[in-house]
Amino acid sequence: MASLTVSLCGIPLDNPVIPASGTFGYGYEFAEIYDINILGTFSFKGTTRDARFGNPTPRIAECTGGLINAVGLQNPGVEKVIAQELPRLKQCFHKPVMANVSGFSVEDYAYTCQRLDQEDQVGWLEVNVSCPNVHGGGMSFGTQPEAAAEVTRAVKAVTKKPVIIKLSPNVTDIVAIAKACEDAGADGISLINTLLGMRIDLRSRRPVIANTMGGFSGPAIFPVALRMVWQVAQAVKIPVIGMGGVSSAEDVVEMMLAGATAVEVGAANLVNPFACRDIIQALPETMKKYGIQNLNDIIGGARHG
Repeated sequence: MASLTVSLCGIPLDNPVIPASGTFGYGYEFAEIYDINILGTFSFKGTTRDARFGNPTPRIAECTGGLINAVGLQNPGVEKVIAQELPRLKQCFHKPVMANVSGFSVEDYAYTCQRLDQEDQVGWLEVNVSCPNVHGGGMSFGTQPEAAAEVTRAVKAVTKKPVIIKLSPNVTDIVAIAKACEDAGADGISLINTLLGMRIDLRSRRPVIANTMGGFSGPAIFPVALRMVWQVAQAVKIPVIGMGGVSSAEDVVEMMLAGATAVEVGAANLVNPFACRDIIQALPETMKKYGIQNLNDIIGGARHG
């Protein structure tokens, strides 16, 4: 019988499939249509210290092979997430959950992570230094090794749970940033967040999105994501979570061959709310097709031929 189990920063997962932050809410909406406990875990909606309304509308633009979004980290703030969202989530999800955190200062990141670190439901802290949809935060910390390392050190100083740093592809040297985070104490790396893109309406001759630019995601970015996962996984000794355009069990296997220990699924959830369930159900047959008995055996396997 095929084994789908993996271990992420010392915490076991029934399978490596993880819905990505911003595409799965706080889970309970999806729990109304299927049992989300089938998931390895999921990364809940990006949380900041204070409540955020997000960017003005329109926030979404369709494009070939994907979509562009500029939601802008809309969320109720960490205190309400702890008081309201997590108790509701606990009713329908009985595994450790991944808390995705964003900030506008090093102090913001540290405060929010410290608060979430105290919650029993939280298994990992996914620290997002890669959001392209907000001004003055997020990606500004993820484009320079020193800044990413500073956030990593600050968060590690106030938390005990595994810290996974989520990196941006909108950089010239993602390996240098990943290594800086590892050296600063990161327990894992997740990548890639969205590419920066835009669309222009031909009739109005104006950008489609009110924010002008936003995060480009979907199947079109998969080869870029795969390449970056390959590069980072070879450069660091900590686990890597791969994401970016993943939409099938075959994509999951390909990401793992490139070096990913687990795989996040993002935009596919917006197209098909059953995407992660379907991928998990398809994994055993896909493994059989390619002669895979245990997913742990293929992590980074493409490097060995």
